[in-house]
Amino acid sequence: MKNLLNSCKFLTPLVMVVIMMFTASQLYGQQIKPSNSGYVPVNGIKVYYEVYGEGRPIVLLHGAFMTIDTNWGQLIPELSKTRKVIAIELQGHGHTAFSDRKLSHATLASDVVGVMDYLKIESADVVGYSFGGAIAYEFAIQSPKRLKNLVIISATYKSSGWLPEINNAFKNMKPELFANSPMQTAYDAVAPDKTKWTKFLEQMIASAGVPYDFGDNNISKISSPVLIISGDNDGLDKVELAKTYKLLGGGISADFKPMPKSQLAIVPGQSHVSLMMQTSIILGYLNSFLK
Repeated sequence: MKNLLNSCKFLTPLVMVVIMMFTASQLYGQQIKPSNSGYVPVNGIKVYYEVYGEGRPIVLLHGAFMTIDTNWGQLIPELSKTRKVIAIELQGHGHTAFSDRKLSHATLASDVVGVMDYLKIESADVVGYSFGGAIAYEFAIQSPKRLKNLVIISATYKSSGWLPEINNAFKNMKPELFANSPMQTAYDAVAPDKTKWTKFLEQMIASAGVPYDFGDNNISKISSPVLIISGDNDGLDKVELAKTYKLLGGGISADFKPMPKSQLAIVPGQSHVSLMMQTSIILGYLNSFLK
């Protein structure tokens, strides 16, 4: 990892983060095979999914530039022991082909609903990391009746929820910075058309540079219990995160009022990269919250 940092020192901090995460995640890889997988035609594209295990359904939404394997490879074997795990690869990611369709949080959240419809899943717990966490927030707003519990890992529902340096990093991202990176290797391994790599990057980078805000009012109306998991130094503005938790009913003195149904977990000594690598910690929080 130290050699990787030295070789990436001229890249933007955000690109370094993504490259480090992919390199670390590839050390682990997927340990089991899905019981079912395939494509769902929805909203003009074909979305790839994998299913593991049996039980109460839980939907996993990966981070930007990631795949099911690189984001969830260590968690799926554990979750699938007691749950039906549905892992989805979002537009342009992994097995899901690149599309010229406009990339938007609302459309991607609608894609998730389409996959659930196809698999005949009326409602589910939804877990989203980073980019996938933003999609999970949008899913909760759009389709409240399809949601049991919501878990947001290192993500925000508005651009201002990130620290300024994160938002500034998006302005310097260029496709060539990702050339011959671990992300490209992972993409080439499963993408239906490897020639779309640059177009995929251009689309994602352009989308990342567009400010977004799903609205405080919409967040306050989420009726399902929400667990927010954040590293103490993961790039999220913790002042804004505390406001988000308050919108969800938290931030009170539970000695004088009933304990709120939503929860906030700040994991010490963790960055955006390292947080998702803490499998046992994340699994512990999920098992406790989703019981």
